Amino acid sequence: MNIMKHQVSANSPITKPNACGFLWNEKMMISMNCQGYANAQFMQPEPSKYAFSPSLEAKTFMQPEHPYFAHHPGRFFYIKNEKTNALFSLPFAPCKILPESFSFIVESDLITWKVKNAGIEIELCLSLADDRALEKWSVKIKKSQASADDNWSIYAYFPLGYMSWMNQSADFDLKQQAVVGTYVTPYQKLDEYPSLKNTAQKTFLCADRSCTSWCASQNAFEGLGGLRQPDAVLSEQLPFASAIYETPCASLQHRICLRHDAQEQIQYLFGPIYQNQDIALIKQQYFTTENNDAAKQTLAIEKGFGSIRLTSPDQAFDDFVNHWLPRQVQYHYEVNRLTTDPQTRNYIQDNIGACFIQPSMAKKCLLTSLSQQHFSGEMPDGILLHPDAELKYINQIPHSDHCVWLPLLLQVYLNQTNDTDLLSEMVGFQDSDEQASVFEHIEKALLYLLKRRDYRGLCFIDQGDWCDPMNMVGAKGKGVSAWLTMASSYAIQVWQTILVEYSSVSSDISWSTHITDLNKAINEHCWDKEWFARGITDDGALFGVSTEEEGRIYLNPQSWSLLCKAAGTEQQQLLKKSVTKHLQTPYGNMMLAPSYTHMHEHIGRLTQKHIGCAENGSVYNHAFVFWIFSLFESGNAEQGFLCVDEMIKACQSDASGQLPVYVPNYFRGAFFQAPEVAGKSSHLFNTGTAAWLYRIVIEKICGLQGKQNNLIINPNLPSAWGSLYLDYKFRDATISLSIEKTANNESEMRVNGVLQNDFVLQDIEMGKHYEVSLSLPVDKPKVLPVLTIIMGVSGSGKTSLAESISQCNDAMFIEGDDLHSAKSKQKMANGIPLDDTDREPWIERIVLCVKQKLLHGYDVVLSFSGLKQVHRHYLISALSKHTSVIHPLFLDTDFNTIEKRIAQRSGHFFDPSLLKSQFEALEMPNDDEATILSASRSIDELTNEALKCLNFIAEPTSE
Repeated sequence: MNIMKHQVSANSPITKPNACGFLWNEKMMISMNCQGYANAQFMQPEPSKYAFSPSLEAKTFMQPEHPYFAHHPGRFFYIKNEKTNALFSLPFAPCKILPESFSFIVESDLITWKVKNAGIEIELCLSLADDRALEKWSVKIKKSQASADDNWSIYAYFPLGYMSWMNQSADFDLKQQAVVGTYVTPYQKLDEYPSLKNTAQKTFLCADRSCTSWCASQNAFEGLGGLRQPDAVLSEQLPFASAIYETPCASLQHRICLRHDAQEQIQYLFGPIYQNQDIALIKQQYFTTENNDAAKQTLAIEKGFGSIRLTSPDQAFDDFVNHWLPRQVQYHYEVNRLTTDPQTRNYIQDNIGACFIQPSMAKKCLLTSLSQQHFSGEMPDGILLHPDAELKYINQIPHSDHCVWLPLLLQVYLNQTNDTDLLSEMVGFQDSDEQASVFEHIEKALLYLLKRRDYRGLCFIDQGDWCDPMNMVGAKGKGVSAWLTMASSYAIQVWQTILVEYSSVSSDISWSTHITDLNKAINEHCWDKEWFARGITDDGALFGVSTEEEGRIYLNPQSWSLLCKAAGTEQQQLLKKSVTKHLQTPYGNMMLAPSYTHMHEHIGRLTQKHIGCAENGSVYNHAFVFWIFSLFESGNAEQGFLCVDEMIKACQSDASGQLPVYVPNYFRGAFFQAPEVAGKSSHLFNTGTAAWLYRIVIEKICGLQGKQNNLIINPNLPSAWGSLYLDYKFRDATISLSIEKTANNESEMRVNGVLQNDFVLQDIEMGKHYEVSLSLPVDKPKVLPVLTIIMGVSGSGKTSLAESISQCNDAMFIEGDDLHSAKSKQKMANGIPLDDTDREPWIERIVLCVKQKLLHGYDVVLSFSGLKQVHRHYLISALSKHTSVIHPLFLDTDFNTIEKRIAQRSGHFFDPSLLKSQFEALEMPNDDEATILSASRSIDELTNEALKCLNFIAEPTSE
């Protein structure tokens, strides 16, 4: 495989002000914002900080949408012209002066800023040490204009924040030539002291040359000018001020003289230490050796490099899958989200990704997890990875799903390795001296799930299942989870497959009977006409059903009903259409809809989260990737790929506000409640999505499925791709595979030029290279769907007619008014007419929404005012290539008729006083532009007339 570095960049500090990149090693991780704000932590062994917020904060690394504020921890560099005293800051904050040019560049092992301003050019770089918690910074500066002044000062300013209310200070260590902040970690309990006394409670900043001046006091640094115009920087030199039980900072001044084309470079080191003497050793290691030689660069690139490298017709897809996705997968299983007690479900699922890149890590994960299983079969809520670790926060709350994930990880591991000896490996228990084989541990886990069921045969939810903030459904011990019942059924089915394909020992348990019972209970108690409910509360209320105003439909039970085969053929069609109608957005499928707007005490804290955020109706990518996997598993590969494409394109969209270097844990949802902020990315790259998505790419899209000694090759190329070329590392063999669709209706495979009888690469040999070519038939032409647009002024009856036509034609109904922003709805409610600045983003949202439904193969009936010709033309032009027929219908009426109708209408945001403005804005379509219908007729009459018009349309054409 050709290993190359890859980068993604942003060319403005304000277009995507929250855009960030992250770096990690086994000791630490840092998320670096394009403007210079930072979130970092290191392990000792528990997660700790070395640069703090200016006030007390929770012990979390990052919040889902972490706010940045004036004194947020950051890494800043002030650049001052010594002649004029003019200054600006790098990367952008705190001065926030727009430079002449700006680039923020994220690579796998390096974050770089390139800035031109005031006649000089600066390159600012951040990398991490390989083997310790240490940031390595470099500033390179040179003239970009010959006339630029010669004399400049560089001020590194790294705020240390409010380190401790017990004891904090900072000073300059003359011997070490470094600013050192010292603190005592606050504690109250006596038994906390022994573990704390051996931790690093110092933070240092040093440079590779002696400084001109220094400052260790934040107050002295800022003075009256604050961070935008700090008094200390505007003075000739920093004030040599220590911090004595006050908020510290670390700042160093270096004066430089720029001559002609000469470049000045200063290197800095920043990080935690145990004692001041450590600085000398660190400086010797990192300032006296290059530490960035070619071999180490190659190692760093390989570290984030996965097992597969693709060349498809979609370059953006390739870039993400080849570079950023495996890097995120590896981050998860290597450092376990930088915690010593990862949630059991997360730890196990994250290591599904390890199966494809570093299977030994997945095996270690499985054995570690099983060693902490209870003898009853129950799994703990978190897995302890260090002798001194303890279960914290969320892991102290009982959740019911952890046993489910064991066979899922085991299956992928066995498929990738054929390590059948693992099944007989002996492992102990957390609460017993006895040992059992991995085989026996898995069966105990599945039996535990079966024991934890109510009289209906549904699984108890406790204080949450996979969705942990659903904490009040079963708090009394009676609530049950439809999803967990489905997941238990699927886990048992996976175990059955393992028994058939890999186990030399048969099971004494009638697993098929249990699967039948589980699926029967699901259908009997949880089917709600068009989709499956989410569960039943302690008080016996079915929730996630059509009769509810909020939380009417959840994604997870629909996904897992497909996986566990509880959904029959007709149910599958109904629930898939329901998911598309209620949960689909241009950025992926929402976890539930509509989002909850107030506390529902029978469900829990999930309902208190902001609409469209996290589990309350966001595009929660972990749930979305389950849906994608279920589509592939149930034979809907084309739909599955469309969803993969939506997930990756959401990462790349302007709406996300982020760079496409990771899949976030969610994008904002509530698409029909707060559409103007939908698609906004969270900042969290901790998500179980990554491992599942990587599995989908390899096993489902590329069709590379290990089985015993063989590799099955059964790709599911999307219809838009005519070819795919890839290199794949599998069991220390390498496979170069070329897939091409040809006019030949037959499929055939050749290995090293020899025609094969099937599509199985048999008896894989370690170290061997295989050249495989696969010919597939060209896809049959698709019949494109039909789009009907019902237009007219407010009150003309377009919504009622559109709903009626959609029901008659079994089409997807979309109400355009639902996609107005909250601001626009408020304007209309207040009697203020919309202008084009309101309408244009609204129309763009309509285009995205309708396009997505059409791409998924559904006929659509859209209710859309369409008052202006330019808006009608744009809408039709944007959607024409995705449909066989667009049939616009316009409801014609007069002012007096509509005025009477609107006066009788209630519950709509439209203020009747706006009617006049609608008629003034109306540009009536001509007969060539739309079919004109009289709005004075009844809906039944209009429906019949419209259907007659639609029947005159020619048969849909093929793409």
